[in-house]
Amino acid sequence: MFPYDSTAHEATTSSGERWRTAMREFFYGFATYEIVQQAREMRGSLETLFLLALHGEIVGVPVLPPYYALRLLPYVVPQLEGWKRRVLRERELGSDHEHHLHGI
Repeated sequence: MFPYDSTAHEATTSSGERWRTAMREFFYGFATYEIVQQAREMRGSLETLFLLALHGEIVGVPVLPPYYALRLLPYVVPQLEGWKRRVLRERELGSDHEHHLHGI
């Protein structure tokens, strides 16, 4: 038998614990989900801007001297592929904020 058996764990969780978990997830979605999504979007935008400032020459925007960009390159190599896709993706003007519920 494995040290952790999921069927045994499910049998030991009481209905009160499951109810509390469901209520916690409901209130998270009700009160903070939009805020968390907006914070993630803002973080992604700042990360895109940071990478553009460092390695803009990859997409044709020379911004910083290459010395500083090359010093930071080992730290951002894992993120470069996704960043290039985000920056070079075609977008319509104003499509970044069409799904927000500002003020609600």
